[in-house]
Amino acid sequence: MNISKSRLYTSYGLQGIISIMFLLGATNNLLQTESAVKAATDFGYPAESVMYLGTILLISTALFAYPKTTFLGALFITAWLGGAVATHIIHKDTPGMIFAPVIFGILVWLSIWLRDVQLQGIFPMKK
Repeated sequence: MNISKSRLYTSYGLQGIISIMFLLGATNNLLQTESAVKAATDFGYPAESVMYLGTILLISTALFAYPKTTFLGALFITAWLGGAVATHIIHKDTPGMIFAPVIFGILVWLSIWLRDVQLQGIFPMKK
């Protein structure tokens, strides 16, 4: 099955946007900016964990951005986003805050699905 160029470009564009957003978050954590530390401590994470969280997110995002490890990176990012959902549920946040990581997870997998024939075979889209 051939993938159209527009579908391929959409896939890589979406993956690029997602990667940039996660890289910004990882950078904030690695630099231990005031906003990153405050957000983590507000959610109950120790301030010392911010560097570790940034490292995990950076590695996951790098794996997602690199074509040969995209699938593995998507799995790690999905786990990261699952933790975000759990954190928002524990803190009784609004439904918008709870579902935002779910939407990002869908976008992560959509960016791969648009160009991966094997993934399309698992989740076919009927015309």
